Amino acid sequence: MSRVCGWCLLMALAFAPGVWAQTARYTVGVDGMACPFCVYGLEKQIKRLDGVTEVETDLEQGKNFVWVADDGDLERAEVDEAVRNAGFTLRSFEPLK
Repeated sequence: MSRVCGWCLLMALAFAPGVWAQTARYTVGVDGMACPFCVYGLEKQIKRLDGVTEVETDLEQGKNFVWVADDGDLERAEVDEAVRNAGFTLRSFEPLK
């Protein structure tokens, strides 16, 4: 039986998918994104919203996954405004609570 280095085991656990991961609280569908520059501009606008801690984008599907602080909530109207300010169209807004 081989031995596993304690440090390697700790790093494997620390970076394993899902160990420290939070669940996205919102899925935001956006029409019009075509390139990484589009993603940057949109994420920048969404990150300006109160309570938003992280935004991750799936360019191919036109979806954004938005995390908010534990006590934060987003309203469709404020997300729609952020999306329009970035030059895109809000297709869907789904809370995942």
